[in-house]
Amino acid sequence: MLQRFAFIFVLLLFVPDAYIYWLYVRKWNKAQWVRLLWWLPSILLAAGFIGARYIGTQNPMSDRQGIIAWLGILILCIGVPKLIFMLVDLIGRLLHAIIKPIPVRWFAWLGTMLAIGFFCVAFYGSFFGVEHFQVKQVTYTSSRLPAAFDCYRIVQISDIHSGSFHQRPGIVKKMVELTNAQQGDMIVFTGDLVNQRSKEVDQFVDVLSQLHAPDGVYSILGNHDYGNYYRWAKPEDEGLNQEHLEKQQFNMGWKFLKNQHDIIRRNNDSIAIIGVENDGNPPFPQYADLPKASQDTEGMFRILLSHDPTHWRREVLPTTDIDFMLAGHTHGAQFMLFGWSPASWIYDEWGGMYQEGSQALYVNVGIGFVGLPFRFGAWPEITVITLHR
Repeated sequence: MLQRFAFIFVLLLFVPDAYIYWLYVRKWNKAQWVRLLWWLPSILLAAGFIGARYIGTQNPMSDRQGIIAWLGILILCIGVPKLIFMLVDLIGRLLHAIIKPIPVRWFAWLGTMLAIGFFCVAFYGSFFGVEHFQVKQVTYTSSRLPAAFDCYRIVQISDIHSGSFHQRPGIVKKMVELTNAQQGDMIVFTGDLVNQRSKEVDQFVDVLSQLHAPDGVYSILGNHDYGNYYRWAKPEDEGLNQEHLEKQQFNMGWKFLKNQHDIIRRNNDSIAIIGVENDGNPPFPQYADLPKASQDTEGMFRILLSHDPTHWRREVLPTTDIDFMLAGHTHGAQFMLFGWSPASWIYDEWGGMYQEGSQALYVNVGIGFVGLPFRFGAWPEITVITLHR
């Protein structure tokens, strides 16, 4: 693991530094002390990140989450633009070596502009994108929907990752206010309430308790909610951690579904809300018991809450006639540009509405973040889903 991180640091920081220093900095600045200053930011960033990651704790991503996040932002804003410039400039020099009339300076200018562009994206995504909330209006139409539920509104939120907002708690408050403002008949949360430990949500219990809808707030577990990413001192601590997370959801007044279902009634009509535990492709855990959760709901219009969208093609489509599944998990890779996201390299369904015959899936790209406090394009999402016959 240490070797992997060392390689990333060399790639993002010192290789571009060496390239730019050799070809540009040493020619523009004759003073030795000025030349040495060129290396200082990268040295400090690398030392800070390695120290925060490896010294004094077995759980740096939990114990030093804020420090690592800010170091990550600096690397994103400083190291990556230099890497982009180096790659573009290097391509120009290689092409110039093959085709002499091609000026190297064109690529130097292009690399500069692309580096500045990336810096702007990284800066906005890190400081403003994480609270650039987007309320999406979505409709789902099914002839199986009972008449009394025509125009029924479900507000979906997902992947809060509350530990990411300890330094910026106002973002969670803003999310709650925006969610309530949609005046949904029901609110659903599709998993990943925390990053690593259940105590991350303790700070936000009061504000999350303010989420309200006539038919309640329903929630399920995501892969981060089990504490699998934390190195526990004792094996039993992991179980106590999950118990605390589930207890806090009840304390917030949420209707927590753990391989269970509930029935929503309107006049003489009803629909089933089914909630399962996380069920993802390896290495993500597979704890869902869909047959158990959906028992006695056969023939009803059914909405499934399942955190990982890969569950839809693995089990939901092949073995059930569940009408509509709501998922999260992907974050849209926290980056989207012109409708494309790196998440599409991993997930067939990573964001938005998908349909196979009469069955549909909606993937919400989430509220919070993992790793870098960054979102661009895949903005924090609150989805308002209106059901129609």
